[in-house]
Amino acid sequence: MAGRWRGGGGGGEVVGSIYSVLALVLILVACVELGDAATAVDVYRLIQYDLSGAPYGSRLAGLNHHAGAAPFAPGADLSRTVVILPVRELNLTFLQEYITSKQPLGGLLFLLPQDIRHKSAGGNKSRNVGLLRSILSELEQLLIHVNLPYPVYFAYEDDKINAVLADVRRGDATGQPATATTGGYKLVVSTPEPRKASSPTITNIQGWLPGLVGDGTTQLPTIAVVASYDTFGAAPALSVGSDSNGSGVVALLEIARLFSRLYSSPKTRGRYNLLFGLTSGGPYNYNGTMKWLRSFDQRLRESIEYAVCLNSVGSWNNELWLHVSKPPENVYIKQVYESFSEVANELGVTVGIKHKKINISNPRVAWEHEQFSRVRVTAVTLSELSVAPELLQSTGGLYDTRHIVDETAIHRSIKLVAESLAVASVTFDLLLLLALGSYLILLFSFLVITTRGLDDLINMFRRPPSRKAKAA
Repeated sequence: MAGRWRGGGGGGEVVGSIYSVLALVLILVACVELGDAATAVDVYRLIQYDLSGAPYGSRLAGLNHHAGAAPFAPGADLSRTVVILPVRELNLTFLQEYITSKQPLGGLLFLLPQDIRHKSAGGNKSRNVGLLRSILSELEQLLIHVNLPYPVYFAYEDDKINAVLADVRRGDATGQPATATTGGYKLVVSTPEPRKASSPTITNIQGWLPGLVGDGTTQLPTIAVVASYDTFGAAPALSVGSDSNGSGVVALLEIARLFSRLYSSPKTRGRYNLLFGLTSGGPYNYNGTMKWLRSFDQRLRESIEYAVCLNSVGSWNNELWLHVSKPPENVYIKQVYESFSEVANELGVTVGIKHKKINISNPRVAWEHEQFSRVRVTAVTLSELSVAPELLQSTGGLYDTRHIVDETAIHRSIKLVAESLAVASVTFDLLLLLALGSYLILLFSFLVITTRGLDDLINMFRRPPSRKAKAA
């Protein structure tokens, strides 16, 4: 038995329940006249969950049917057949039509190519892997948004399963269906039917680096760096989320390590507190982030100048995006963007800005920074994605493996954020001084007008007459 079930930090209004999904062992039984030969391969069950009371995913787990392979004759009875479908040969249009028509089926077994688990060498192979990942992404979105009344499993191609598929195809080519007497293969998964799992516990992890407190300073402002670590995919045991959002987690941990060394000495400690947060429940409207923010003391929440949320920063080339809820003209958003742009120019990359206004009445949360905006904290999300993903999209699917992550992109993301934080800390100090200066000027003007009149205020700023004018 291989693999692990990765539970998400689901919210009540988002995901009502998630059923336990484990990697199981598929027994391939070859039915021959003199006896049975069996072999075992690891398979991974399609997720089963409820969303707002509606069931999605595969509702059955047990399997005990003969194997078949496409194509089939029109009108063929597949109610007791497990169809083996290699992803590299998959016709998504045909599969979607078959699922939509709700025809009876004994089960589905998708064969995942080994290519997606290994780093491509470039050229045609790289393009083929890119195409496979695109197909996997579409397949995953199809399967997790429908209710399938039969077992669905995934397995990786290997010599054993490929030999079985070749034998099944030879048998199907004769036009004689596989049975216990005619031969063929039976696919067996012996497991009890799934039961509803208890609500997963949301676990948020945070770290704190206190800034240098100066004379007369009672409370320092805070900058937060946040990333969500949960994943959601068609097969939970295969949902590792290396880019979304493992890349954000790696970047956050390295940034925390760098600043912890700087903050270890008063001589290099900044005048800002740094708050680091790893949050749960990212695929489910960032429910963990919401609960994390609500757990804050009000003074801490009000001390946060801004937060940088990291999302999918491990496979970009030359452009990243800052996603914001406040207009880009907002003075604080503008300063954050300028600090990132300044560092990006030095690194030879581009940082764009995308404004997406949030609707407080809509429970859908597309970006993590939106949870900060809902509690009136300035925040941005840094991502290689130019548009907001749909619900349960880009949350760590079958295609999101370690080998799609570019280490150079991770290093540049870390450098961009770390140096931007250093620039922003100085910029916000100047911004605070400017705001304080503007306030004092307005207060002085108001007092002069109310006590001495507007004319006296204007006379204060008039140029005195020259000596020649006085002599004349």
